[in-house]
Amino acid sequence: MNSIETKFAKLATDNAPGQEARQGMGAVDALLRGDSIPGTPVDFSHGDVDAFLPTPGAFEEFSAGVERGGRQAYTEYRGSPEIRDMLADRLARFTGAPVSGRDGLIITPGTQGALFLALAATVSAGDKVAIVQPDYFANRKLVQFFDGEVVPVRLDYLGTHGAAGLDLDALHDAFKAGARVFVFSNPNNPAGVVYSRQEIGTVAELAGRFGATVIVDQLYSRLLYDGRDYTHLRASAIDPENVVTIMGPSKTESLSGYRLGVAFGSPRVIDRMEKLQAIVSLRAPGYSQAVLNTWFAEPASWMDERIALHRAIRDDLLSKLSAVEGLQARRPEAGSYLFPKLPALDVSTQEFVRILRQQAAVTVTPGSEFGPHSLESVRLNFSQDHKAAVHAIERIVELIGRYQK
Repeated sequence: MNSIETKFAKLATDNAPGQEARQGMGAVDALLRGDSIPGTPVDFSHGDVDAFLPTPGAFEEFSAGVERGGRQAYTEYRGSPEIRDMLADRLARFTGAPVSGRDGLIITPGTQGALFLALAATVSAGDKVAIVQPDYFANRKLVQFFDGEVVPVRLDYLGTHGAAGLDLDALHDAFKAGARVFVFSNPNNPAGVVYSRQEIGTVAELAGRFGATVIVDQLYSRLLYDGRDYTHLRASAIDPENVVTIMGPSKTESLSGYRLGVAFGSPRVIDRMEKLQAIVSLRAPGYSQAVLNTWFAEPASWMDERIALHRAIRDDLLSKLSAVEGLQARRPEAGSYLFPKLPALDVSTQEFVRILRQQAAVTVTPGSEFGPHSLESVRLNFSQDHKAAVHAIERIVELIGRYQK
């Protein structure tokens, strides 16, 4: 394998969320063999935007953007100035710290685009980057693609309550060993845990002490359960030049098809991100940018209702999983992910994931995508039709029983 093939092999996207259609569900073949568990196919690898519709007015805003024509289609590389100013005001109020729409914010093709740009703007070959494990699958893969060195920081995603469970001593040691970039998601994807005020305060203090840049993905920070407190890193005692926050309306607001993300914070990093975006994709989809007018402007009680519906699904799925002897699952405090650790099985987790697809028409994401310390876990996005999700969990439970040691 030559050097360029080795570089792209680091991305390892074959089992990444979104590739399931290429792998094939296998349910029809299983039905013909008679070894399947009947039920509606459910894809837990991502949310179901048919079950949770986009925010009201989203399509109308998109249509209005089309009507504006070239003025909306060909915005500045970092996005429409008017929309950036509007977002800066709303995001400042949400996060509790000032945002500059002019030089401290960029609209990107999805939050995935923002993550790529932010890491490309801060990581060079040989750089050490502190990465939480488990955490969003692309963090580790992108650092490796940019020839950076991953310095893992463990997260106790099962045993710690009232905090996310970050090993703060390990983070200190990572910075002391030379890591000058730290990337993490809060709430954590895949575990749905929220960092405590003390954890965020320590992250800010360590970043300041060692002069590190912190990239924080806050994609699910609006979808909080049971009165859980949330501390925004950028509103803590961190140097504004040392933090970039990534957010977007794709998940909680079901606007993923419009491919919209936002990164805001350090003007130095945002400027680099714009330079790269100008080459990679020019801008976020021009007409889609208008959809951001609906973000943080939903009808009264809309978010409360969405949270309540997700909480009900979460609780019903956990109730089913809790009956499985040996299975461990922490109750998510935010977001739409469950990350249970499976009991001992006669097959590997990777093989069990395949069995679920073929015999139960259920797709989940293996824990190996999120780091080497969660190989026995699987991720399920429970933003689904409630009834279908419950039936899918029942099929998972049945198959665990078949293969459990």
